[in-house]
Amino acid sequence: MKTLCLLTLVALASVHAAEQKVTKFARFQLDKTAAYGVVEGEVVHEIAGNLFGDWKRTGKTHPLSGVKLLPPTRPSKILAMAGNYRSHHSSQTIDPKFDVPQLFFKPPSCLIPHGANVIIPKGTTNVHHEAELVVVIGKRARNVSKEKALDYVFGVTCGNDISARDWQKGDVQWWRAKGSDTFGPCGPFVVSGLNFGDLDLQMRVNGEVRQHQRTRDLIHNVAAIVSFASRHATLEPGDLIYTGTPGTTTQIKPGDVCEVEIEGIGVLRNKVTAAP
Repeated sequence: MKTLCLLTLVALASVHAAEQKVTKFARFQLDKTAAYGVVEGEVVHEIAGNLFGDWKRTGKTHPLSGVKLLPPTRPSKILAMAGNYRSHHSSQTIDPKFDVPQLFFKPPSCLIPHGANVIIPKGTTNVHHEAELVVVIGKRARNVSKEKALDYVFGVTCGNDISARDWQKGDVQWWRAKGSDTFGPCGPFVVSGLNFGDLDLQMRVNGEVRQHQRTRDLIHNVAAIVSFASRHATLEPGDLIYTGTPGTTTQIKPGDVCEVEIEGIGVLRNKVTAAP
């Protein structure tokens, strides 16, 4: 029965995506002005209005190479899933607590965009990458059902849930292990209209593939996560949900370059540096 329900929700995601036009958005800075734009090829078409409501093209265009990309939204909150791929568990027998989506908070201050540096803070000796699909909420969601949950999703983007494993293991809470400054790379674009229920996801470190799986393998898919989260914390437009990481993660060190690539979205690239 559970398998049937999961297949039904994946099918709903596919139908929902198929009904939409695939559109790629960027939040960017040009000189001192921050704006959103529609990305078509190597050109950004600047838009005016509310990205999550009514907007229109201004007629201004910019070469993508000539703008500075910013984190894709300014969220009121960031939620992230723990243990949401079977391949990420150390045992084939998964603790029953993961029958319920296991979410935690990351502070918005941890966000950095494509191209910015991940800074390993002093005091930690074991920092790992975590490639993830990130959900972007499009409208206020409170107590939404699984069947309606996808109506509240604006699009998806790439994320890297940087994690200090020693702090994660030794601290009571994960606030610094998962939420230190620069521990939330996100971007480069938000894409709407994709079938995010089945996208290829991979992490490369210095060009070597370290993680590789499809989003159809999520234990709790996007509809289930959004529905569950909305029962406990009201989700606002622009809020982000990291949906979990697959497989085995590895340590990253200063000088490394992390690349999260998700089919249909693009590549989120960040260099790793040490705190001064």
